[in-house]
Amino acid sequence: MTASAPFWKTKRLDELTTAEWESLCDGCARCCLHKLEDEDTGEIHQTNVCCRLLDTDACRCTRYAERRRLVPDCWVLTPQNVQSLHWMPRSCAYRLVAEGKDLEWWHPLVSGDPDTVHRAGISVRGKVVSERHADDLFQHLVDWEL
Repeated sequence: MTASAPFWKTKRLDELTTAEWESLCDGCARCCLHKLEDEDTGEIHQTNVCCRLLDTDACRCTRYAERRRLVPDCWVLTPQNVQSLHWMPRSCAYRLVAEGKDLEWWHPLVSGDPDTVHRAGISVRGKVVSERHADDLFQHLVDWEL
């Protein structure tokens, strides 16, 4: 008897159940970082400043269900917008699945362990400062592989 392929290999993003969609989030929290866009070139510059709602240890939003109301410029990912958000990390599971690629070895759905994303150094744990403590984003530019 052959095991069936995991859902992210057999379904398009718009076919996922809510539980499947939510489980694709690897918990890296890179999408919760502030970014700066160069007005002339459109180039995105990463900062190490995170949203005030981010639990920087767990790398999860503390007010997930209310995030859009509390932070109006928070991007709510959907199957329709994932491919157009060019600032999403190349390692993001939503982006990978949308591009027809497999998940990384450290993704909790692959490893079976939600801490592998942190142990692999992919998450923002221990690398960020809350926007509550950062006045000038230009002072927090980082050159992280995304």
